[in-house]
Amino acid sequence: MEAATAAAANGLRATMEGNVVVAGDADYEEARKVFNGRVDKRPAVIAQCASAGDVAAAIAFAREHELPLAARCGGHSTAGFSSVDHGVVLDLRPMNAVEVDPATRLVRAQGGTIWAELDVAAQDHGLAVTGGRVSNTGVGGLAVGSGSGWIERKFGLTCDQLVGAEVVTADGDVVRASEDENSDLFWAIRGGGSNFGVVTEFEFRAEPLGPMVMAGMMLYPRDAAPELIAFYRDLMATAPDELGGGVALIHGPPAPFVPEEWQFKPVTGIIALWMGSAADAEEAVAPLKGYGQPIIDLVQPMPYTAVQQLLDGSAAIPGVREYFRIDYLRELPAEAIDAWIGHAAKVASPMSQMVLEPLRGAESRVPDHATPLPRPDVPFAFHGLGLWLDPADDDKNIAWTQELGEVMSPWALDRALPNFVAEDDPASRLRESYGEDNYRRLVEIKDRWDPDNVFRVNKNIPPSG
Repeated sequence: MEAATAAAANGLRATMEGNVVVAGDADYEEARKVFNGRVDKRPAVIAQCASAGDVAAAIAFAREHELPLAARCGGHSTAGFSSVDHGVVLDLRPMNAVEVDPATRLVRAQGGTIWAELDVAAQDHGLAVTGGRVSNTGVGGLAVGSGSGWIERKFGLTCDQLVGAEVVTADGDVVRASEDENSDLFWAIRGGGSNFGVVTEFEFRAEPLGPMVMAGMMLYPRDAAPELIAFYRDLMATAPDELGGGVALIHGPPAPFVPEEWQFKPVTGIIALWMGSAADAEEAVAPLKGYGQPIIDLVQPMPYTAVQQLLDGSAAIPGVREYFRIDYLRELPAEAIDAWIGHAAKVASPMSQMVLEPLRGAESRVPDHATPLPRPDVPFAFHGLGLWLDPADDDKNIAWTQELGEVMSPWALDRALPNFVAEDDPASRLRESYGEDNYRRLVEIKDRWDPDNVFRVNKNIPPSG
């Protein structure tokens, strides 16, 4: 079958501007790689699309040959939805142009853009869109599945800043989606994932921020964690939307700015970002900078693009093996903090990270039905990121990450943004994360735009039929 599909791909080559890669080609092994080293899929065809027309041609090819179809941008889908065995991968990376109109604050980014590219283009005009916490994350997957980032407390999720899109449908049509055109499709792609079409251009309303911001990281000994996390919880309870960041249990990175005696040792970290007036910046971060005796204090004026790359050296290593547990927290009492810290002591890999993300900013005030994503009124979300390198360590790292979810379940909401629903979570968790009314509407929109479930390699919302 693979040989027959490869032969048939010659016909696809003839209709595309971009390249087509099949097994046996010199660049196949490199072309099939995705971010998560646990994912080792072998697609039959990789269509490196250069235009919306290429995307339509690849969709038609997959349908004609009854092959499963996956769309890929940054390739960061932890569950492996950026690829598919024996199917067709729509590789959008060649489509990475970004245009910025500073007068209207509109940013247009093609579907293969990564956040590093969008950030640089927008920051040339002192503008920003809520983006991924590592810079090589794809804009497309993040935006359609929600879009959490450092600046969401001030500006909302990525999907909240989306004002229009060019979408290639299951029938190969290229349509515009906005509040005024195909409004049902526009509503669905702001959090409904890649269930409804392939977005080949995003149009975001950016917000003024940067190019310099007050931001950075502080590290403390791990034994400071109980009091430090409680302090951070109380600080963020009354903090303005302009203060963002998080508190994390990690190991000291092997970086020049970390004293050698603290490298690879358990530490407690705080990332701070002030998104308000530069004149208020020092006063805004003073409570954080005045707390305790940090090992290092790197909170200072820095480029916003540098903030977007703070975690690149530890969480964005190509080929790292990854598994996660992420959920909302209804509350963060002392018992929850103790349980959190206790589980960190059992970590299976020094690369793994446990992050508490403060919420209750602009993102939480979006009405429940304005997008597919209801916004719970909760103070924090937790991110348990299992990261390791050796395949022999898969079982123990996955088990440690899964156990974190169980440990925190007494305080968790058992809901998450669609991008944060794990591959082995029951389908009911995705449905509950949308809520019954929004999920029912998503199914109705799926019935209209993709009744045959062509776009099913994802956190799938099956059509009713």
